[in-house]
Amino acid sequence: MSVAEGIVFVFLTYGLAGLVFAVYFALSGVARVDDAAKGSGFGFRLLIIPASAALWPLLLARVLSGRKVPVETNAHRQAARREDDGK
Repeated sequence: MSVAEGIVFVFLTYGLAGLVFAVYFALSGVARVDDAAKGSGFGFRLLIIPASAALWPLLLARVLSGRKVPVETNAHRQAARREDDGK
């Protein structure tokens, strides 16, 4: 096996593993990670397959850890939180 064949084999393996994971993630995994995706339609799930296949190691880690989508922290949210605490 030449170096070029080895590189192609690695990319094909990554792509195949990504495609298998992406189908699983689109059907059931995305609802575990993002509450906003619960009840989403077929079109949305079809749209996330390519990105899920490309980013499958990161998404797999998120699914296995059980962490949800992080909440953004910015100055506006912090100010609103301080106002809520003061009432």
